[in-house]
Amino acid sequence: MKERIFGDIKGFYEGDTFKNRIDLSLSGIHRPIQAGISGSQIEGADSIVLSGGYEDDEDYGDIVIYTGHGGRDLKSGKQVADQQLKKQNLALAISCQQGLPVRVIRGENHKSSFSPDQGYRFDGLYRIEDYWKEIGINGLIIWRFKLRKIIFEDIDNQLFQENIVEENQSNYKNTQRIQSQVSRIIRDTALSRQVKEMYQYSCQVCRLSIITNSGLYAEAAHIKPLGIPHNGPDTLSNLLCLCPNHHVKFDFGGFTIEDDFTLVGEPGVLTINVNHKIEREFLEYHRVHFYEEND
Repeated sequence: MKERIFGDIKGFYEGDTFKNRIDLSLSGIHRPIQAGISGSQIEGADSIVLSGGYEDDEDYGDIVIYTGHGGRDLKSGKQVADQQLKKQNLALAISCQQGLPVRVIRGENHKSSFSPDQGYRFDGLYRIEDYWKEIGINGLIIWRFKLRKIIFEDIDNQLFQENIVEENQSNYKNTQRIQSQVSRIIRDTALSRQVKEMYQYSCQVCRLSIITNSGLYAEAAHIKPLGIPHNGPDTLSNLLCLCPNHHVKFDFGGFTIEDDFTLVGEPGVLTINVNHKIEREFLEYHRVHFYEEND
């Protein structure tokens, strides 16, 4: 089994073009000759190809809303079944959770102003910021992945980053790059402090209070995420006070909350302060888009 490389491939650079999928595969930029996602549900995904295969894809250049794998009829190319968070889709989810870089390649058949006129072009490294499920154009469930381009600065002309996974084990080498994100959402820290103070920095799920050498610690979690494409509001009605464990589990759909604040995927009921008015529509959004009941 060949090593799976997360990050740049030595000897190839952003903007390099390839005549066809065979040349692209031989380069190591994207090894599968047909599949749009290179990865495994154990290691994660290392590259994707935007080739026009899914009509739900959205390409904004530095931000890509990518449609996952599966559910398409091989002959017509149309979506005929619900997608599941398995195989290549699960590989993308793992890369999101572990912060692994994903190589993005655009093909000439991808209907976007950012696509090449001919062949395939390596367009750099992206991070998967988020993933969720929704009803696609054809009325069936699809999994969506939000990717944001990684912007690097050159330090002493050391531009090469290599992260290798071999035999289900990872070996991530240090990189000489500094990451800087061009655009970001500024969170309202006053609101974050307000929801934490409302619960005295204890988790609304497990009631845990984390004591550090600088005081109590908790995290403010948005129920409906901010930013494209969710566009949730930065309001107290869209915030929860959670411990780090339950924040991560909530963001990645490990549990969700019913309208009566019963927890699903966790035992018990969400703790609610009488002055904390949570909008039910945000809870419903999380249930529909993020929670996936395990088989």
